[in-house]
This record gives sequence, C-alpha cells and structure tokens, in this order.
Amino acid sequence: MPPAPVGFADEIDRYLGYIELEKGLSRNTASSYESDLRQAAHVLKRNGAADWTKVTVKHLTAWLHWLSDEKFSASSQARKLSAVRMLCRHLKKEGVRNDDPTELLAGPKLRRKLPETLSAADMDKLLSMPMSGDAYAIRDRAMLELFYSSGLRISELSGLSLQQVDLENGFVRVFGKGSKERVVPLGSRARDAVVAYLGSARSRLVKPRTGSELFISERGKAISRKTVWVIVKKYAQLAGLGKKVKPHLLRHSFATHLLGGGADLRAIQEMLGHASIGTTQIYTAVENSRLLDQHAKHHPRNRTK
Repeated sequence: MPPAPVGFADEIDRYLGYIELEKGLSRNTASSYESDLRQAAHVLKRNGAADWTKVTVKHLTAWLHWLSDEKFSASSQARKLSAVRMLCRHLKKEGVRNDDPTELLAGPKLRRKLPETLSAADMDKLLSMPMSGDAYAIRDRAMLELFYSSGLRISELSGLSLQQVDLENGFVRVFGKGSKERVVPLGSRARDAVVAYLGSARSRLVKPRTGSELFISERGKAISRKTVWVIVKKYAQLAGLGKKVKPHLLRHSFATHLLGGGADLRAIQEMLGHASIGTTQIYTAVENSRLLDQHAKHHPRNRTK
C-alpha cells in the first residue's frame, strides 16, 4: 500500500503513535490499522475530500460502496470501517474536528458463525480414550478432563502451574487475556484425574530442569499448545467422532453444555473470562439451534409422511 496522500498522512501517523504509545497496542496491530487507513484515505481523496477535516458522510458512503464493489468481505468492510471510525473519534476528541462523520454510518451486517461443539455423548467418548496406565495416557486424561471441566483456552491450559490448581477447594486460578485473573471451578472427575496424574504420572516425566508447570512433555518442559492440538486430534480419531475436533471445541462444549443444563449466562461469562456478555450470548444461539434441530427431528408434526 503506497503512503497516504498529502492531507491525510500526518493525522494517520499521529494516530498510530497514539495507539501504540498511549493505548499500548502492538506494532502488528498498528500496522493493520495503518494499511486500512491508508487505503481509505486514497479512496476518500479520489472522491473529493482534501484531508481528514473535510471528510463528510457522503465521502464515507462512497468509500463503503467502493469496498462493496471491490468484493471485500463483510468482515473486512467492518474492520476497515472500525479503523476509520476510531480515527475520526480521536480527531474529534483532540479538537481537530468538531464532529464525527462516522456516527451516522451503518456497517455491513455480519452473520455470526455459531461455534461448533461436541455432544455430551461425544465428549464422554473423547474423555474415555486415554485408557492405558502409562504416564502419557494418565497425563492426557487429566489434561482433557481439566480442559473440558473448566472451559480453559488452550494457552491457559498449557501454561498452568502447580500453584494455580487448588485440589482441596476444587478450583483453578487462571490468568487469561491481558493477564486478567479469574477463578474457575474444577469438576470432581477432573479433580480425580489430576490427582491421579500428580500421584503417579508426573514424577515419571520430570527431568532435572523441570519447573512448576502442571502438564509437562517427555522433555520435562511445559507442554506446548501444538502438542495439545496433536493430543486432542489423536483421541478424537480414536473415539471415531467422524469430525475434525480442535481444542477450542472443548471450551465451546463446556459453555454450551453448562447453558443447556440451566447455568446462568453471567456465571458462564465469568468462567470463560469474557469481557462482554455479548460474547457469551453466542452460546444461547447454539442452544436454540440445538433445540430447533431436536424439535424438527422428533416432533410428530414435523415428520414427513
């Protein structure tokens, strides 16, 4: 992407410096904003805007039509509009503009993809697959049980330390996105599996330089996210689930099964570590979809003659 046109470039540069230094966003994130803002600036310039202070709703509407004509996906259009919207809000806040021309703009409608989940029966099959008594199978059983019992992210699971697991009181202390701390319950089966792992298997995997990591590899180091992927895939195939099972499906299944069992949505939000209840609400759509499917399959008035 060529440099932003004159009249636009300086404000983009100042804004990028602001989000890196004041907001603490990474250079990669700032680069993504830079690319979107430069592209928008070129189109706005062609449509008659001299600089960011002269950009109007008409200019922005023409830009959005251009994005659509160029076949950008709805998600890409929404991302690009978000970048421009945040810049315009910043310009208003700094007194560069008296108004925010993006306030009246409506973004593209996004169809939110429902997360895939496993049924309770499939989860049982998956969790029962590590059956042998060797140290790896005992570790894997404990890891899968804990993964599903507490709805952790894969990075949270692989990064757990011994100190974060309170077996006596039945909870796990997790440091999620942005190092935010939360406490998540540890189910009885997961607790039993972790106790079995700590009592008979972990010591067989320990090496001289092993630290306090809970789940360790054959080298005695913290188990990697890539290894967790391989383990989940391995046992899903052994269980004959007939679908691609990614680690995140265990987290999605955790939330969906809790909701289906009557758990409060706010409690699920807290356990998942979601900043917004809106993020958690996607699981209500999953549950509604499941109920509709069950109704279509089993209600007598839906059966074909």
